[in-house]
Amino acid sequence: MSSQKPEIKRVTTHQLQAMKQRGEKISMLTAYDYSMARLLEGAGIDIILVGDSASNVMAGHETTLPITLDNMIYHASSVVRAVKRALVVIDIPFGYYQSDSSEALRSAIRIMKESGAHAVKMEGGNEIRDSVERILTAGVPVMGHLGLTPQSIYKFGTYVVRAREEREAKKLLDDARILEECGCFSIVLEKIPADLAGKVAKSISIPVIGIGAGGRVDGQVLVMQDMLGITKEFKPRFLRRYADLDQIVTEAVSHYIKDVKSGDFPNEKEQY
Repeated sequence: MSSQKPEIKRVTTHQLQAMKQRGEKISMLTAYDYSMARLLEGAGIDIILVGDSASNVMAGHETTLPITLDNMIYHASSVVRAVKRALVVIDIPFGYYQSDSSEALRSAIRIMKESGAHAVKMEGGNEIRDSVERILTAGVPVMGHLGLTPQSIYKFGTYVVRAREEREAKKLLDDARILEECGCFSIVLEKIPADLAGKVAKSISIPVIGIGAGGRVDGQVLVMQDMLGITKEFKPRFLRRYADLDQIVTEAVSHYIKDVKSGDFPNEKEQY
């Protein structure tokens, strides 16, 4: 009697659209390496974002700006090797799509060819429309990102909630519609009022993923190091910690050090 493994169905942009239509929430987390991506994949995550937040949580930079395209491709390649089901989306980092649409296309093509990823993500609305359209014309799926856009931190000068004022809220809504018209398959809304996020989700047909945007959107994303309690200094209102790995890992390493110093590790059963 032969045992056949069940077929693993890849999450696609089409399936995400269907999830929105039937009211099924979409789960998304960041990952930057093979080991963590394997854990997220095994847990059944829908989307893995290889975010430019790797600049902060993996490299220790203050902002997302220093990370390079080569860095992102390295992290993305590691993640893709661990994944059979989840959709893998890669941030195009700062400086690799803002200047012109030709550079944006080259960056997107490099990411797709060299990492094996399934889609790219870009920050901005109408101002990056040409780049989005050119990338989509090449057959590369694009996820948009509006609201608080970390790549523009020096323009705004703060990480406070965006689009509280009517003018900015209207522009965000207009930008969301523009990204939908261009052909983006989804949009991330970061740190905006819940009422506005819900309005955006209702006004466009593509899935809206929130981070600090309330529960009226089509799905949620968090940075994995934040939700697992690895980064303790970051404490925004929208973050729910599902573990305290900072304490767990610190205690485990302290125990290891103690055992090594005392000669308890390795014992007779742990050697050849």
